[in-house]
Amino acid sequence: MELELAGAELRSVLNRLRRAQGQISGVIRMIEEGRDCEDVITQLAAASRALDRAGFAIIATGLQQCIVETGNGVDRDETKEQMRTRLEKLFLSLA
Repeated sequence: MELELAGAELRSVLNRLRRAQGQISGVIRMIEEGRDCEDVITQLAAASRALDRAGFAIIATGLQQCIVETGNGVDRDETKEQMRTRLEKLFLSLA
């Protein structure tokens, strides 16, 4: 099954990845300039968070598509809360 991101989801993920790309470039530049270690680590942590959030968005979309679009035993009367619980369980199985 291919992962398909809708327009808004795709823009959000791409924005996060671009932000991380800029932050990583900033970290490289800071190291080359001999900047303060604390500043470098702060910027690196921000890049890491941006990558994590992009990854989580991709994973969540993939899980949702896996459950919803393939049917996969989904009860059509399943509530959003039940769906969320099911997605959370699948997501945690990856951790």
